[in-house]
Amino acid sequence: MRTRIISSAVGLVILFAVLAFHKTIVLPIAVAAIVIIMLYELLRAVKMHDCIPVLCAVELGGISVPILYGLDMEKYVFPINLAAVFVVFLTWLRNHKTYKYDQIMFSLACMLLIPYSMTTIVKLDRYSESHGLLFLILGLGGAWLADSGAYFTGVAIGKHKLCPEISPKKTIEGFIGGIVTDAVIFVAIDIVYSNFFAPEHSLPKVSACLVMALAGAVCGVVGTIGDLSASMIKRQIGFKDYGNIMPGHGGMMDRFDSVLFVAPTFYAFISLILGEMRLN
Repeated sequence: MRTRIISSAVGLVILFAVLAFHKTIVLPIAVAAIVIIMLYELLRAVKMHDCIPVLCAVELGGISVPILYGLDMEKYVFPINLAAVFVVFLTWLRNHKTYKYDQIMFSLACMLLIPYSMTTIVKLDRYSESHGLLFLILGLGGAWLADSGAYFTGVAIGKHKLCPEISPKKTIEGFIGGIVTDAVIFVAIDIVYSNFFAPEHSLPKVSACLVMALAGAVCGVVGTIGDLSASMIKRQIGFKDYGNIMPGHGGMMDRFDSVLFVAPTFYAFISLILGEMRLN
């Protein structure tokens, strides 16, 4: 427990440091660093990490997405990713007796899904000049707050297993508790933010509390789906954790599995709800 607490404290310090410079290139670089580790952990899971050409191609294709988006150079992302795909397939053609199609397809899927999903963290921050940091915090908090709410609710009153074969400790009561926790905290954050931090730039108040509660609830649901999906991969591969970069917590995939689902979902949510409204 002590190791877990220390790791959490260090992680929070790093998170606050990144948030303090969220308007600079620091945020895209931080996202790229997380993507590098997540991709390595996933490639290691299917024994592709020792294939240097594939590893380099996937990593380069992955980190190009958040970095180039942060530099407003998105037009170069597709050519780089296309080149990376060709490298992976050429490597497979040369080593088709060593590497199977499922390893190659899994590597390509990770190269595309992981960075594009994580880059929505940067997109949330860039969505609005005034409210970007709020969106960024909600995008991350939507994943982690629900996880905490589910854990404490499950410990307190959890009796009925949610998916015992995938994640034995998750309960239906915890799942509901996570959704409620997200909904309540989203509303509370919006009220505090609108009234104390940026009253002159408050978010559009069209049933704001209802909208924020719905956003929190949706994030709570998809975050659990992300968590269970990552757990299912570990179960089928036979891993306990994806890595040990965060002692007591596991690897980056163990920490950001729910963020992979929540961040893009929340970005899609605010895009649909706010539409073409201009947010300064």
